[in-house]
Amino acid sequence: MAKISINLATGALQKEEIIVGIDLGTTNSLVAFINPDGNPQVINDAGKGILVPSIVHFDEHNVALVGSEAACFLLTDPTNTIFSVKRLLGRSYKDVAEHADVFSYKIIDDDSDALVKIQAGNKFYTPIELSAEILKELKARAEHALKTPVNRAVITVPAYFNDSQRQATRDAGKLAGLDVMRIVNEPTAASLAYGIGLNPSQQKTVVVYDLGGGTFDVSILQIQNGIFEVLATNGNTYLGGDDFDRAILNYWIEKNQLNFQEIAKDHVLMQTLRLKAEKAKRALNALSPQSLFNEQIGEIWCTLDKKTFDNLIAIKVEETITACKNALKDADLTTEQIDEVILGGGSTRTNYVKEKVADFFGKIPRDDINPDEVVALGAAIQADVLAGNRSDILLLDVTPLSLGIETMGGLMDVIIGRNSKVPTKAGRQYTTSVDGQVNMKIAVFQGERDLVKENRKLAEFELKGIPAMPAGLPKVDINFLLNADGILTVHAVELRSGVKQEIEITPSYGLSDETVEKMLLDSITHAKSDVAERMIVEAKTAAEQLVYTAERFISKHGEFLTVAEISETNTHIEALKTALKSSDKDIILNKTEDLNEFTRPFAERVMDKAIAGAMKGKRVE
Repeated sequence: MAKISINLATGALQKEEIIVGIDLGTTNSLVAFINPDGNPQVINDAGKGILVPSIVHFDEHNVALVGSEAACFLLTDPTNTIFSVKRLLGRSYKDVAEHADVFSYKIIDDDSDALVKIQAGNKFYTPIELSAEILKELKARAEHALKTPVNRAVITVPAYFNDSQRQATRDAGKLAGLDVMRIVNEPTAASLAYGIGLNPSQQKTVVVYDLGGGTFDVSILQIQNGIFEVLATNGNTYLGGDDFDRAILNYWIEKNQLNFQEIAKDHVLMQTLRLKAEKAKRALNALSPQSLFNEQIGEIWCTLDKKTFDNLIAIKVEETITACKNALKDADLTTEQIDEVILGGGSTRTNYVKEKVADFFGKIPRDDINPDEVVALGAAIQADVLAGNRSDILLLDVTPLSLGIETMGGLMDVIIGRNSKVPTKAGRQYTTSVDGQVNMKIAVFQGERDLVKENRKLAEFELKGIPAMPAGLPKVDINFLLNADGILTVHAVELRSGVKQEIEITPSYGLSDETVEKMLLDSITHAKSDVAERMIVEAKTAAEQLVYTAERFISKHGEFLTVAEISETNTHIEALKTALKSSDKDIILNKTEDLNEFTRPFAERVMDKAIAGAMKGKRVE
């Protein structure tokens, strides 16, 4: 077995190789590194451009194409061309349902809180797999440009990302063959790119206003003695330049007196209008802006002037200013106490945005570094710190291995990721999987593998006395608190009843340097097979849950269904049971979707009849 060494203070693999910084964006992604002169530099591989459009296209053989080449298929094959996938990371269908019509590809609605899946051809993909395809492309470009293997990276996320979204980003990196050294907040990276915090004697309070293609966040950082402290953060993981495009698109549909529902059904036309809206936005905000954008798509006139554009986006921009007000309030600061305002994200090129930010903070925001590149450049500096090449920035101690719990199917659900700074606190919410379940086993594990059987078990306890309710109704918060001494406290509470339980664990007890080293190396070696197995387990778990729900529905509400409907439902159930015997994720997901689609109208019918029965003989006055 190949030997690698590990720095236990940072949890970082020690090997003389480049660690890159990656900005995984909603619209565009890019990668940067520290050049031989010691300066951060974005990578432009073989003249393909610095920005890689965050777009993935699958051909008829399910082969992925990423970037500009994939963008060509937005119009010719929209159902198999996925964009804005960052907006789907760590989210369920319920989170994105109201925006689903603007996506030209199929997002699976399984009527649950499970994370979304996207269908392309006859295969199903998670946002993690799709993000991994983008990261693979960035990895390949970096390796080609730098002429050296690239296996380690720092990846940035919005400060507003929750634990689920951060873990999804880390998983995507793992699937792409990258050891993700650190998940870094985008505002911290932007500050580093401007050199703020590199001088240990410097003390500043900085606002980073980051408006990208799909996400917005504002963060207030206090930087002192090389330490970055987030005083407050606010924002919206579903607000960005895409919303400006959508506002223009809606305006054109209204002005041309078109039916939105009809347009939404025509994926090619919808995509054409979206791209035209993006073109109009760019034209009106160029260095030499047009005063009027005026083009045509068939009989549809696409006309837009600067004043109308500003009016269309005013509500969204005002939302960002409200977030700035809230962040200041949370930090107990006034605008006068802010030393600098930094702009990040391509959407801050919008002149109206710059004006409103300057008006609110009473100072001209800094945008002298390309806002598309600023986060990636900062990530490269952070990577340089992790590589041990800088001593002027203090990074607090981190946990060398991930900590999490076992979920259905024997999967490891990470709650505190490897390389998280300590002390730290993180949590997730869980529910029951069986009707009337009154106890929940909570098994705590440490390690980097996707299946708990490959990780190290730390402890196990039971949360007892959960009120008997239908599956999915109990809400159990599980929180991990890891203190500076490496002591982990796991706290579980059922929110409806207040039933609680906690346990204290010492995660690092009995682990030698060699054991930690081996666990890390195994996680990298088996990353692809681990994720593939996780996908199969998740598909089987969801399918088994659906079979259970469908069979229970027929037994309880059979009188509302016809004989033919019951027969057809049972046929779908049997087909899904047969699929469960295989280990083909896509066959299982296809049969799951078939059963879901067929039975979806039944619950609505039962509810309608129940309401009609309750109202029978009553007058509404």
